[in-house]
Amino acid sequence: MNAEMLFGLFGILVMLLLILFTGMSPGLAMLLVGTIGCISLMPEITLHTIFAGTTGMEVWSVFSNYGFTVIPLFVLLGEAMFHAGYSERLFMAAKTWFGEKRGGLAVTTLLASAGFSAICGSNTATAATMGCVALPPMTEAGYRNELKTGSIAVGSTLGVVIPPSIVLVVYGLYTGVSISKLFAGSILPGGLLVVAFILTVLVLCAVHKDWAPGGEAHTIGERIRCLGGVLEVAVLFVIIMGAMFTGIVTPTEAAGFGTFCGIGWCLLRRHLDWRGLMQSLTETLHISGMVFLILAGATIFGKFLVMTRLPFQLADVVSRSNLPPTLVLAAIAICYLIGGCLMDSLAFLMISLPLFQPLITHLGYDPVWFGQVVCLVTTLGAVTPPVGVSCFIVAGISKDSSAAQVFKGCMLFLPAYIFCFLMLVLFPHGMVTWLAGLVK
Repeated sequence: MNAEMLFGLFGILVMLLLILFTGMSPGLAMLLVGTIGCISLMPEITLHTIFAGTTGMEVWSVFSNYGFTVIPLFVLLGEAMFHAGYSERLFMAAKTWFGEKRGGLAVTTLLASAGFSAICGSNTATAATMGCVALPPMTEAGYRNELKTGSIAVGSTLGVVIPPSIVLVVYGLYTGVSISKLFAGSILPGGLLVVAFILTVLVLCAVHKDWAPGGEAHTIGERIRCLGGVLEVAVLFVIIMGAMFTGIVTPTEAAGFGTFCGIGWCLLRRHLDWRGLMQSLTETLHISGMVFLILAGATIFGKFLVMTRLPFQLADVVSRSNLPPTLVLAAIAICYLIGGCLMDSLAFLMISLPLFQPLITHLGYDPVWFGQVVCLVTTLGAVTPPVGVSCFIVAGISKDSSAAQVFKGCMLFLPAYIFCFLMLVLFPHGMVTWLAGLVK
């Protein structure tokens, strides 16, 4: 290992320390370390040379890329639907249909989280929303702390797996993979994960009958009347995904049309007032700004890693070691799991892709399939210690549950994640590539 590779590894270590122990945002940490690293490797260049030269042009190409407009559009759609109260409508509909069964409220939470994820795409937003909506009724019903908080926290991770996922959008734009194919490929893994979560709740309630009592029954008329909000979300999801799958429009055009329809419908039905619309726009600016800072930082940091030749040397070392590709994939998955524990999934994705993308390409793995693996493994990190972001959000909302209880509750769902990961590895075509291949 030469001096430049060691310097690259040192840069990665410094960046992680800045993020973990100083509270610096991942985007800013990558920007700082990448800039200093580039200057250190080429002392003759200056800050002006970096930002006005090819590196600056790369950053500009990121911000001026038409495809990246899909991010603020989907964020705005999710925020508008949240402020319009659709998360509560989804929860109440699922509660009416499934709440009377033992563990029904936990199942309700998971289904509502899946529905909200289909229009949101953010872990933290889903965790905060469903925490406020689902915790009071489960607490009032006497649900065990681990079950109620765990179901909310793991339900929030569906925002990364179920399309439209911001993480998949960034992955697709960075790697050049079709976003429409990525969204199509994520439908079955996302659906399987929801089913696995629900089965976990049913098994837990069958083994521990005192963990979750049953609720009140509802008539068929009551169940049908509460389906309005569900149908509205379903129609919006079908419009967006159907337009992309058929190739009629680009992902950006689908996002724009879907956002227009969603917000227009909310305003028409008076579910969204002026204040809610302004809050939606403010949150969209905040989240989009954070995402684009990460993208800019990742561009500079990626340039630094390329200068150290670390990604290519890593691929060369793995190639010469003759390790089985499955073993290499397992090692990469462990890295994403650990990275997801320590920081936001999007931030770690942008840190790691410059390292792992050349390696994955060299090993011959399908990039659409690998995107689903990355999303599944990193989203597991959002509910595992030491820095499971979703767990701390739920613990902060809950008045009678500690962070330790939330983490313990999430670990009850660990077999569901493992099962889905194994299904992805064992049946890549059946789970991902055949459906992605149908996209025009």
